[in-house]
Amino acid sequence: MIPKLKTFILKSKRVLKITKKPDNEEFANVVKVSGLGIIIIGLIGFLIQTIRTLLFRM
Repeated sequence: MIPKLKTFILKSKRVLKITKKPDNEEFANVVKVSGLGIIIIGLIGFLIQTIRTLLFRM
């Protein structure tokens, strides 16, 4: 258990050393793409729900 924890901590330190904070342009792009993805998934869900309601109305 302890060797696995030590290995995890060492790997985590390595990852944190090589990561960097995104600049404003990169952050804005990530926000735009994420927002667009959320909107697309929401529209797909809305369309499926609407079609289901229209087809299986009792």
